[in-house]
Amino acid sequence: MARVPAAALTVRSILNVLCKPPRALARQYGRRRSHPSVELVHQPHPWTRALGLVAVVLMGAWLGLLIVGNVRVPVGPMNTTMTLRPSLTGGTKINVSPLGALQLDSHQAPVRLDVNVDQLDPERSQALVDHPERLSGLQDEVATDVEHGTLDLALRSCVAVVSGATALGLAVYRRPRRALAAGGLALTLLAASGGTAYATWNPESVLEPKFSGLLSSAPSLVGNARNIVTEFDVYQKELARLVTNVTKLYDVTSTLPAYQPDPTTIRVLHVSDIHLNPASWKIIASLVEQYKVDVIVDSGDTMDHGTAAENGFLDPIPDLGAPYVWVRGNHDSLTTQRYMEGLKGVHVLDNGTAETIAGLRFAGMGDPQFTPDRSTNPGADESQEAAGDRLAAALRAQRAAGTPADLAIVHEPSAAREVDGEVPMVLSGHLHHQEMEVMEKGTRLRVEGSTGGSGLRAVEGKYPDPIEASILYLDRDTRRLQAWDEIRLGGLGLTTAEVSRHLPEDNQPGATPSPTGSPSPTGSPSPTGSSSGTP
Repeated sequence: MARVPAAALTVRSILNVLCKPPRALARQYGRRRSHPSVELVHQPHPWTRALGLVAVVLMGAWLGLLIVGNVRVPVGPMNTTMTLRPSLTGGTKINVSPLGALQLDSHQAPVRLDVNVDQLDPERSQALVDHPERLSGLQDEVATDVEHGTLDLALRSCVAVVSGATALGLAVYRRPRRALAAGGLALTLLAASGGTAYATWNPESVLEPKFSGLLSSAPSLVGNARNIVTEFDVYQKELARLVTNVTKLYDVTSTLPAYQPDPTTIRVLHVSDIHLNPASWKIIASLVEQYKVDVIVDSGDTMDHGTAAENGFLDPIPDLGAPYVWVRGNHDSLTTQRYMEGLKGVHVLDNGTAETIAGLRFAGMGDPQFTPDRSTNPGADESQEAAGDRLAAALRAQRAAGTPADLAIVHEPSAAREVDGEVPMVLSGHLHHQEMEVMEKGTRLRVEGSTGGSGLRAVEGKYPDPIEASILYLDRDTRRLQAWDEIRLGGLGLTTAEVSRHLPEDNQPGATPSPTGSPSPTGSPSPTGSSSGTP
């Protein structure tokens, strides 16, 4: 028998290994304990596989919701589409095209409920017109429609989420077991989201909606400040009221309804820091008309340099449609103040003087500084505190005389802090952004943003400053704050508008009203710093 060379044996062994299937190799080398096993496929880390599965589930669930996760629901006389959408903040968004949208902080969960008002059904609308008595049962009908739509949406969303995640899992992994695991995980995540939404459900969120869209429709969509509180019963009723307001916007004449303010409410429009922006007058006039404003309060910096050449800018004020209460800001000169005093319908307050206007008693103090170049004079903080002290003394004198002030007005918040405990509410500006705070002794401090969008300085930053104003609703009898709307418009022609409704804590449903004899906290304080510069 001929001997085979060792080299030939080596080559033959290599060929045998290369030609055998992988499974045969695994069996062969697995039986030989003396040889290490051959690892043919690199297995990914368990965490990597888990993250990949979660990504597949989330993407598949999202695609499922986009494709089939919505229901068309008739709500009263309207046809709506309800949809669940992934969201980091949750809440409910009601789209009323083309007027805008209402956002409610109804729940905290990774899903958002979108309700799109598609159209007004002509037959059901005509039935309401022909039979007005049916309006009395509209709230119950709307509540039932919404309940049925929500249940239908929940079932459809479950099917959409599970089907989407399973289908995508099958396409990615090509293994039925992994696909079913993706579907099961999607159902678990949806159930957890639903449980979180249920646990954090806030039916009172309808009391503080945020509106974005056409400014002219905001009063009708947001509703009446007084009625929303005093007539609050259950969430379904308020949702029905909201739907009823929307229905009015879609009546057969296609005209916006006139806003009917509560006769027991005094409406104060607070503006500040106009800074020579001529667009502000048209915006203010529009707000006066839309909200039926009783009095306008301007907390200063109407001018930019306070020169006599700027005085003509103030001429539209008498035609705004409401009394105009004004205090001097650090960009307004005494020349500006004297010109304002000569305008019809303008009430200039300074040195603690007080006047009763539109059923409210105002007291005010002009800014002790005049810094149109935005410089900071030595002792600026001390001068502001001294001005606040003088106003506080005047307020005490007014109260001792039996004519206490309802609202105080200054320009800088640092001066406003000195009247804490002397008046229920003090209004200021200067900071060019909106703030609301209840101070230590109970006086509420309202800082208004720039109603002029910071004037020419709007272009100094990366984005143009917004135009901001507020509507304050005060009770005509007690003259206490009931609610306020924060209005925010895009600056320099940006076509955006937002209206946010807010309620003081003592005006929430079930809250105990604060006594009217002295200032008391009427809301949750939001920290704000004192101002020292010269915006």
